[in-house]
Amino acid sequence: MSTRVVIIGAGFGGLGAARALKQQGITDITILERADAVGGVWRDNTYPGAACDVPSPLYSWSWAINPAWGRRYSAQPEILDYIRDAADREGLLDLVETGVEVTGLAWDEAARLWHVTTASGATYDAEVVVSAVGQLSNPVIPDLPGAETFAGPAFHSAQWRHDVDLEGKRVAVVGTGASAIQFVPGIVDEVAAMTVFQRSAPYVVPKPDQEYRPRHHRAFARLPWLLTAERRSVFRLTEVLNGTLGGDSRLTKPMIAALRAAWRLTLRRQVRDPELRRKLVPDYPIGCKRLLFSNDWYPALSRDHVDVVTERVSAIEPTGVRTADGRLHEADVLIWGTGFAATDFLADVTVTGAGGADLHELWSDGARAHLGLTVPGFPNLFCIYGPNTNLGGSSIIAMMEAQAGYLAQVTRRIADGRAHAVAVRPDVAEAYDQEMQSRLADSAWAGCSSWYVDGPRITTNWPGLVAEYQRRTATVDWSELEEVGSPG
Repeated sequence: MSTRVVIIGAGFGGLGAARALKQQGITDITILERADAVGGVWRDNTYPGAACDVPSPLYSWSWAINPAWGRRYSAQPEILDYIRDAADREGLLDLVETGVEVTGLAWDEAARLWHVTTASGATYDAEVVVSAVGQLSNPVIPDLPGAETFAGPAFHSAQWRHDVDLEGKRVAVVGTGASAIQFVPGIVDEVAAMTVFQRSAPYVVPKPDQEYRPRHHRAFARLPWLLTAERRSVFRLTEVLNGTLGGDSRLTKPMIAALRAAWRLTLRRQVRDPELRRKLVPDYPIGCKRLLFSNDWYPALSRDHVDVVTERVSAIEPTGVRTADGRLHEADVLIWGTGFAATDFLADVTVTGAGGADLHELWSDGARAHLGLTVPGFPNLFCIYGPNTNLGGSSIIAMMEAQAGYLAQVTRRIADGRAHAVAVRPDVAEAYDQEMQSRLADSAWAGCSSWYVDGPRITTNWPGLVAEYQRRTATVDWSELEEVGSPG
């Protein structure tokens, strides 16, 4: 019998994992997607102005270089088309079952396979399971008093209501993160008034975007190495940023100083009002949150009909947003730009491993996995975009491709009968986790209170260069893995 693989999620991570498995000769692959189409975050985030903050020549699969990008930082529709087209060419779309929400995974020690349960009651059995649900799949709406009482339309940016006409409306936006800095400029010219509620100001620097014109496309077609060269040059630049945030002493001080100077100059040039400028100065060191790129965020906030409020939001009322100073800010529409539950890995799925171990109990003080991929006692279960694999800069796709290559090697070994139920050894996992937390404690993220910190642990970010991660996952070190349990 062939080795069966179930992949949860049909975004960049899940589709890339399926492609890596196919390259290893694994054919019995099922991708379960809870939505009605592939695409992950690029299917869900359709808000005005949605685009990538990593240049497209790098934010793309290495096996699907695209010479036809419309601009350096591509917008959501073009990225989604790219995902679908590349997956279709590789025969990956035929592996996807949509509208299937996975709710449980249970390891069967006797049969040495996973039982996968779904919300509909359908079940799947697989020797190998890959979680590719990502870190940005579950939107967060703050638990504020009266949130359900708001009389007008209220929605999260990842669940944009395109049926809501914003023309002439008073709009309240809660949050100033990576999504808000795109959709606020995208709707500012439609609305009559906008109130932006800011808990913590982001660092925003210019976005070096450009349109790729016909002459660029002709050059890319005639000289394919040009696009490859651009990809490599962008990768090198983002590695400098990764090294800076990861604490590389050769880079940190000068790079941080350069980034601060770029941010300060941008703020001063684009925001003339000194009172507004003071509101837009972050209250944390640069690097504690993802650096944001935009050419129109500060100008949008400087518009006469836009108000930036820094008082804490205390409640939502039928007619608006109440802040801690007692003021009611009236609004017709409420938009949450409050991000995602990035540290809640596999939060909606019950995962039971060998000996009845509960994954979420194991992760009660923060998620962890060896190489972000494998957990002791949970054989043949792999994570794509798992704990401590996120980046402060660069393209996450490079990390996910490295993870896909690793799990495909292990799956090939299982298919060949040379392994059966493998997971990382506990001592290896513990040593790796200590290394991660020690290195992160010396990085720019140490002491930061932000979306990727779970209590005393930094659970999402990778402390080094992408190249280091690629080296560490390129060839599986079989001495780090062990057989878990035995057949009945």
